[in-house]
Amino acid sequence: MQDRCIQRYPGLYGSDDRMQACMAELGVPLTKELGFHQYDVYGNLFGLLAAHPVTPLVSLHHLDVVEPIFPNVTRVQALQRLKIPMQLDSAGLMQQSICYDKTNGWTVSVSWGFAIQIFRGVLSPREIEMPSRTFLNWYRRADYTAYAFNTRPVMRNPCQKPFVFYLSRASIKSNMNLTTSEYTRHHTPQPLCKWRMAEPGDIDRVEVYKKPDPHLWDRKTKHVHKSAKIPKPRKLYSKVPKKKLLPGLKLKKKSLTIDVGICGEGEISEV
Repeated sequence: MQDRCIQRYPGLYGSDDRMQACMAELGVPLTKELGFHQYDVYGNLFGLLAAHPVTPLVSLHHLDVVEPIFPNVTRVQALQRLKIPMQLDSAGLMQQSICYDKTNGWTVSVSWGFAIQIFRGVLSPREIEMPSRTFLNWYRRADYTAYAFNTRPVMRNPCQKPFVFYLSRASIKSNMNLTTSEYTRHHTPQPLCKWRMAEPGDIDRVEVYKKPDPHLWDRKTKHVHKSAKIPKPRKLYSKVPKKKLLPGLKLKKKSLTIDVGICGEGEISEV
């Protein structure tokens, strides 16, 4: 029935749209795969990739119409850099974890293998896990209400503009089964902030330690009913070791250390 069906939908744009319409005639529903990124947007994908949903990263499309995912490099060079953490721990690529540095009063968002954001103050996980609108709609006349997912505006408060650190290198210590990834600060003009608190601008790089977990998406949470057979993944858990951070700042090493892994018993991203 395909040949006849395709002719019935001349008003649909593209073969994928028509294919779905024909599948609907056969009674086959559309399965929305959250890790399959069509990316019908323009501009900067940072807001989307830094708040990736809790699902494996499957594919990226239409990269020819957006900016390179890493700054100051070409699109191809950016993807080559992304392949480094992908080969170390593909299951954890782009997975977001949120933690709080209570000593300095910061909120830290880790998108493993891509970027890290440090915010002044305490922001809830509900807010941070929502993509910020660093991108534009595919249809130029449409606004943010036309997206198929929730978004949040870019921070307007000058003190809450995030300090962004992009992946610069990654490696694995085979004897310890531990990945080490380093994120270097992307220097952009920061507005004046009069808050009396520790300054994230004093940090030049962030080191993240994480064990590869090829079975991340097979793991079942203890909170699922015993009759359930479907794995229920959770966000990764991250924490800032207090003993490592404070001496580092005092010695002017200008670095921050973060541990990332699965949630242990009683561990939550608590505000």
